[in-house]
Amino acid sequence: MSFFIDFVIHIDKHIINVVNFFGDWTYFILFSIIFLETGAVILPFLPGDSLLFAASAISANPNYNLNIWIFILIFLIASIGGDSLNFKFGSILGKKIESGNSILNKVIKPKQLKAAENFFNRYGNFAIFIARFVPIMRTFVPFIAASSHYNYRRFAKYNVPSCFIWVFLFCGAGYFFGNIKFVQDNFSIVVLGILFVSLVPIIFEVIKNKLKNK
Repeated sequence: MSFFIDFVIHIDKHIINVVNFFGDWTYFILFSIIFLETGAVILPFLPGDSLLFAASAISANPNYNLNIWIFILIFLIASIGGDSLNFKFGSILGKKIESGNSILNKVIKPKQLKAAENFFNRYGNFAIFIARFVPIMRTFVPFIAASSHYNYRRFAKYNVPSCFIWVFLFCGAGYFFGNIKFVQDNFSIVVLGILFVSLVPIIFEVIKNKLKNK
């Protein structure tokens, strides 16, 4: 867990290490992280927003010989493909995990799925769109949608546009602002800021539910 926290906070340095060691294989490695963050429902803790931002910032530096357009393409494929795989898992395993009768319950807790289900029920179709911008929710909402017998075409109608906006937003921000001296000198703070802003909807819902219960 300490390695994971360090990886997220200092993600720019870790990506540079990956580039220096693996070269062009960096594209595949970062593609895999984004794909698994959503596609493998048991890995919601992998970095998403901050990874796009950091990778794009590094691509703006000619010393690392990385192409921003390749990053945009692979991140689009990874996010859309990951959501589609997650949806497939949800259609097959969703009800078993919710009932607590699956081996995956050792990793995925029914209460986590319940929180995602409440999020999905509260915001309806918009939940599919907005979940892409909310860590953890973007992992569980496709799963919940599928387990609720949601139509895949209808799911894709909201999911694909959100993936496009998500990738272009964070890649664009990283590419154009990531190499500003202030951002470079305070990259860890910027990453934490991105994480905090992304988690605001969850924090808001938790506080609202606590007040409602009282």
